[in-house]
Amino acid sequence: MNQEFLISKIGKYTSVLSVASAITLSFSSFAIAADPFRVDNARDIGEHTEEAFNTLFVLGDYFGSLEPLKIAEVEEPNEPLAYTLRASLAFTEEDWETLNTYAQKTLEVAEKLEKTDPLRGNLYLAVGHFLDGAYIYEKDGPLGAIQKLQLVFKYFDAAEVADPNDPELNLIKGYMDLLLAVNLPFSSPEQAITRFKTYAAPNYLVNRGIAVAYRDLENYETALKFADKALEIAPDNPEHYYLKGQILKNMGKQQNSIPILERALDYFSRAIKQESQLPKFIVKPLKRELNQTNKRIAKIKAETANK
Repeated sequence: MNQEFLISKIGKYTSVLSVASAITLSFSSFAIAADPFRVDNARDIGEHTEEAFNTLFVLGDYFGSLEPLKIAEVEEPNEPLAYTLRASLAFTEEDWETLNTYAQKTLEVAEKLEKTDPLRGNLYLAVGHFLDGAYIYEKDGPLGAIQKLQLVFKYFDAAEVADPNDPELNLIKGYMDLLLAVNLPFSSPEQAITRFKTYAAPNYLVNRGIAVAYRDLENYETALKFADKALEIAPDNPEHYYLKGQILKNMGKQQNSIPILERALDYFSRAIKQESQLPKFIVKPLKRELNQTNKRIAKIKAETANK
């Protein structure tokens, strides 16, 4: 593996890892409010942390999630996932010092947790080093972050030793597999799909991840099916409309189809209606893809008129 190349992508990884690290409710998990991942051996993640995740990943409201996270930091100080999410939000705002602060808090709490819960302790040691690596990359460049990448894989391996079938671990590792497949040669999203389908939870994030994987495999019909499943569970999240718009855009471009591209525009427009709750990190590429789709439609119309 070319570690320097991989580290050069770490900023991109961090944004998606924030998704992979998230907890959200699915229709089947209401009875286990504190741990949407697990039916057996559930953990007490904390109501304020959970509220923040629901706000962020069910409603897609990045800014609305901040207040419950502040409360969680006081009332649920031993939950590493809360600090992970604060760090990830800071990344989307390019607030590097806040990212660093909460990466360090993630590591500190995860180190303590490892003594009583080796699975989640090692999992969030991996996540914490990943976030810290993103900070180092932004400040010092890729070479300084290589050691952090090695630690990420070390602690992921330790978490897998504790329980290789754990849903939380496999959700996060599934997104990591997906990102590696996008950015490294000789990798494939198929491994991520297998991990998602076999072990990961909750369903909302699983369906979203599988939709992204099939999108990257250019299997757009299947990608749409899983995007629709994610929309069914969390229909208020504008990122789901964005994802479905992306898939339709790619399909329409592949088939040179104005009707499909117009459907993509509809979903992009639905997402943009809620842009006030999304960071610029997401809004900027969303608007760019909408403009690209409009240009593609105009190009097809012009080519048709000239025939």
